[in-house]
Amino acid sequence: MRPDYNPDWRETCREKIRTPEQAVAHVRPGQRVFIGTGCGVPQILVHALCCRSGQLADVEVAHLLTIGDAPYAARELASCFSVNSFFISQNVRHAIQAGLGSYTPILLSDIPRLFSSLRLPLDVALIQVTPPDKRGMVSLGVSVDIVKSAAAAARMVIAQVNPRMPRTWGDAFMRVDEIDLLVPYEEPLVEAQIPGPDPVTQKIGRLIATLVEDGATLEVGIGRIPQAALEHLGNKQNLGIHTEMLTDAMIDLVESGAVNGAEKSVDCGQVVASFCLGSQRLFDYMDDNPIFSMHPTEYVNDITVIARQHRMVAVNTALEVDLTGQVCADSIGERFYSGVGGQVDFNWGASRSEGGKAIIALPATANIGGEVVSRIVARLSPGAGVVTTRGEVHYVVTEYGVAYLHGKSIQERVMALIAIAHPDFRGPLIHQAIESHYLRPELATVEGKILVNPDEGRTTLSLKDGSRLTVRSVQPQDERRVKKFLYSLSADAVYRRFMSPLRHFTLQRIRHFIYVDHRREVVVIATIPVPAGERIVGVAGYYLDQESNRAEIALVIRDKWQGRGLGRRLFNHLAKMARSAGIQGFTAEMFTQNGAMRALFENSGMKITRNFDGDVLHMQMDFERGDGVNDIVSQ
Repeated sequence: MRPDYNPDWRETCREKIRTPEQAVAHVRPGQRVFIGTGCGVPQILVHALCCRSGQLADVEVAHLLTIGDAPYAARELASCFSVNSFFISQNVRHAIQAGLGSYTPILLSDIPRLFSSLRLPLDVALIQVTPPDKRGMVSLGVSVDIVKSAAAAARMVIAQVNPRMPRTWGDAFMRVDEIDLLVPYEEPLVEAQIPGPDPVTQKIGRLIATLVEDGATLEVGIGRIPQAALEHLGNKQNLGIHTEMLTDAMIDLVESGAVNGAEKSVDCGQVVASFCLGSQRLFDYMDDNPIFSMHPTEYVNDITVIARQHRMVAVNTALEVDLTGQVCADSIGERFYSGVGGQVDFNWGASRSEGGKAIIALPATANIGGEVVSRIVARLSPGAGVVTTRGEVHYVVTEYGVAYLHGKSIQERVMALIAIAHPDFRGPLIHQAIESHYLRPELATVEGKILVNPDEGRTTLSLKDGSRLTVRSVQPQDERRVKKFLYSLSADAVYRRFMSPLRHFTLQRIRHFIYVDHRREVVVIATIPVPAGERIVGVAGYYLDQESNRAEIALVIRDKWQGRGLGRRLFNHLAKMARSAGIQGFTAEMFTQNGAMRALFENSGMKITRNFDGDVLHMQMDFERGDGVNDIVSQ
């Protein structure tokens, strides 16, 4: 036993000590019994309670997510126990889906008030703690979350005292005087095995990692995708953790130095969480480790606390997302599957954080009954519930890319979501979107490729010499204009832009400027009015590398319009669009003697990295807060 524990605690607390059977004998028919969360489930008390099933009836068992056996959820004990779960885990899912238990959809941050207000009064709380220390304090160890508030609200608290429970720091302590009955019983904690990532979740994890900046603070939800994202963050610096759930994957980030909390604006230097789902390795690593600070849900999921973290990144999952951005995360159609959990809390908090990002991730497809279906859908399945509304969604990630939806119109978000759907479903989805009047009929596919919304990026520019131009996304009807523009360029302009002495432009090359992917590629044209309509005087665009979340930028200006500031205005316009899409920065490739283009990028005010390969210069330009880019994109 740890030396810091009171070696005489059994004698000091002898009036409270009971056997498991004696302790649960206090449970009466018709009562509501709370059970501790995750790996902190007091197993011996749960089994002792179920052994009394013949003496009990109508006992409601309330809990959050639990791990291990849940014998009270067995069909044959349905007349004795009913489950009321705030988050449905695998061990009780069958009972709830069969109608033998119930699910309470509620924000995780609201559950403590549910207890304290007595809107959901608790008769008995079964929890697990460490032995008392010399100050008479016990630690809730790996399960603080709503356990501390449940213990404070319950009429009777029964605690399994287990020396194998890690002693965790933070706001994880209770006075032993607050516990009514103590049950000394040593046993290993339940271990949670999170399945390893498959190729799809690995790809999603890599894409999520590109959205995480150095110095960010992370929340990761339950599931393989968030854990896969952690595996790709080892090359980051000064990351912080403020999350509901700790897993083994976080140990590697701490040991590698990627997570040190040095730039956290709240709880600097500490890993903050409320419960654990992990193995004995995690329990041993956390034991009496002051780096880890465990806190109740009231603190960890407090939106104002989350929002105070600079660059807060919240990563949560979904079961379906419809084309308008509605996120279903707790049910498959009418069948309840998981729960609201902390998704809404962290989505709101991260979206209000300075430099924060709220991310919803899901595979593009699912296999249901042997049939492959799209998780990006025109409309949610009948009975599916909305956890994150279309007005609150920000980033959506599948293995096919990242869609940024916040502040976007229905047409814009429809196109962005279809672009990250599985290719086999993009055609049907765009037709369903047209049928639903989300898109104009002309926004159909061209050889299976999605067209950019024609209104994307439209603006008017005024140059210093008084010239006024329209900048807008290229449209299919611009094919002839683009062709004329390309052939109007001088040989020198063509050579600098395409890095090759092209003499003619194939239809395929011309169409490359016309039919572009809404999310990954943007092409805008600058036009002036002429009697025949419009004339293109400049073309600029970028193509996103989804792995790095940076876009390769290129632009070309008609010769007689060069040197008038149009190139810089187009560059600034694309920078604004890229930032709005959640892109991290630009890359560019040019000949070293292309002085005008090099000067344009060098004077961008961005963080620039240069790499020379003979007479070719590769530049990387990152958007950074405080580097002047906000002024640049608003010019």
